[in-house]
Amino acid sequence: MATGCPFALDIFAEPADRAEDPGAQFDFPLMPEGQAYDMGHAPDGTPLFDPRILQSAEFLRNPYPYYRILRDHYPVYHDRLHNTYYVTRYEDITRCYFDDEGFNTIPKGSSSGVLGNTQLELSGVEHRRRRNLYGQHLVGQSLKNRIPAIQRQAREMIEAWDGINDPSVVSMADGERTVELGMAFANEFPIRVVCEVLGFPKEAQDDFYYWYNSMMSGLGGSETHQQGLEARQHLEDYVEGIVEARRRQPTYLYDEAGNPISKDIISKLCETKVDGDYLSTEEITSNIALVVGGGGETTRGAILNMWYLLLQNPEQFEAVRNDDSLWDAAFHETLRHSSSIGGQPRHNTYDVVMHGVRVPAGSLMEMVDFSANHDERVFKDPETFNIFRDDLYTGKILRSGYNKNGRRNHMAFGVGPHLCPGAWISHQEAVEGSRILLKYLKNPRINMERMPKDIDGVSLNPLGIVSVRELHLDYDLA
Repeated sequence: MATGCPFALDIFAEPADRAEDPGAQFDFPLMPEGQAYDMGHAPDGTPLFDPRILQSAEFLRNPYPYYRILRDHYPVYHDRLHNTYYVTRYEDITRCYFDDEGFNTIPKGSSSGVLGNTQLELSGVEHRRRRNLYGQHLVGQSLKNRIPAIQRQAREMIEAWDGINDPSVVSMADGERTVELGMAFANEFPIRVVCEVLGFPKEAQDDFYYWYNSMMSGLGGSETHQQGLEARQHLEDYVEGIVEARRRQPTYLYDEAGNPISKDIISKLCETKVDGDYLSTEEITSNIALVVGGGGETTRGAILNMWYLLLQNPEQFEAVRNDDSLWDAAFHETLRHSSSIGGQPRHNTYDVVMHGVRVPAGSLMEMVDFSANHDERVFKDPETFNIFRDDLYTGKILRSGYNKNGRRNHMAFGVGPHLCPGAWISHQEAVEGSRILLKYLKNPRINMERMPKDIDGVSLNPLGIVSVRELHLDYDLA
């Protein structure tokens, strides 16, 4: 076990052969996938680590050899350039996630500006109380009740594809079609499903998609922050009228035969009481914003990444096509191998010492889920995509995590009290949506000519730490 970070490269005392200005940005060369750029070595042979690599194009496309350096030599790495502590080993991250007192919340203000007064920045009793307000509507029978809406929405979107008028679809020849799966399906599908199960009218779906995109792009004090704030205000204004109506007359989800199954989520939230009082419209809106945020980008990335990886591994894709139940394994292995969720920030409540590194109270700590999912101490041959691996748990997502018979859960959603609230939504939508897609896409394959290539000009781009933005597929028309 490493005893600290004695040899981490200090950019304020940088080797002379690296840059004349020790604080200057360095243009790291793009390396073959899986191979790290040599950042130098300490006298005892320990690899040095330059924190500027974390902001490079090389790191975005090829992060895992650098995460390995951190795990092996600097498991708690103090990035002085950004004053952030990175925790990169699976076991350490697990302990931090379950320590709700020591590592209890994400940084204040990082989400509330756009999403509103959500439970993301709360901890302890208040976090549990707020989460339980809507958590009951995301699991169990409530989860099963959404399946007809998911399947119906998927069929409607696919059947609306038009090779002539739809910009996401291009007819290549008789009997064959090319579709950009993001624009045609994955980008909007999870948002439209959540919109329906929440209880928004169908005619509001286009507005809802705009509100979602604006709020998500406005997180983190970005240039689009103002647009995000305005979108959230528009959402709250719209929700206010719906909530007033649902308080008087609830609405329902329906099965394929048109029979009511259960009340939609907004109707249920309108009936929820805390300490004898009904939830305010603002509280309901914040819960809605959080559910949508948790189930939108995650699901979009999961669908595109899953198809991208499966179609590059034809034996595994054929197995999924022959055994419908393997979509669950494909989903979990996709999130282990190439999640669209990088990690979760934390502030530590008091001084802690991990692997010989003292982390002062109140420091910004990044729990790097990307790295945990590729920790060879837990997952064999972690850079290989394999839906049949015998060390990954692929069952129901558990807040308590899973560690039994040599199988562990992936860390894409975290574990413990702050497990991602959109985890179950994302799993259900990605799997059910993909099952429907496979029924319509005959003999699907990646259109190599339209896809970005890696540095060799031939291979497809590695996923790295970003999800697929566009996925062009050819398929045969029935």
